[in-house]
Amino acid sequence: MINDVNSHLVSQAVLFNLAEQPKESVTAKLTRQYFHGNESTFVRWDAKKGAKVPLHKLPNEQVTWLLQGKATVYSDGKKYMMKAGDIMVFPANVPHEFHFTEDAIDIDFFVPARQDWIDGTADYIK
Repeated sequence: MINDVNSHLVSQAVLFNLAEQPKESVTAKLTRQYFHGNESTFVRWDAKKGAKVPLHKLPNEQVTWLLQGKATVYSDGKKYMMKAGDIMVFPANVPHEFHFTEDAIDIDFFVPARQDWIDGTADYIK
């Protein structure tokens, strides 16, 4: 099992332990743990009530699975209320934002891999 793999891309089958990935504080209310495959990025977000991910769009498809808590999501002029167990898919280049209304655990899967995270240029969350 590989522990700290954020800087690695895989070239063969690899077993990861998400809990052993570094926990990065993105804002005072939002932390993440993630790793990259060759074609994808997987992330676990821990959001405190009141955390926000501002309006942004990505060149990646994003699949979001809310494991715990609640969030209000805005996309294309619509409001969505996510609760634990809900899954939402954002096609590439579709603007969206998240407002966490309870403490939450959010799993995201991105295809292709998040190049802006790999090269450190992501700047939409402050």
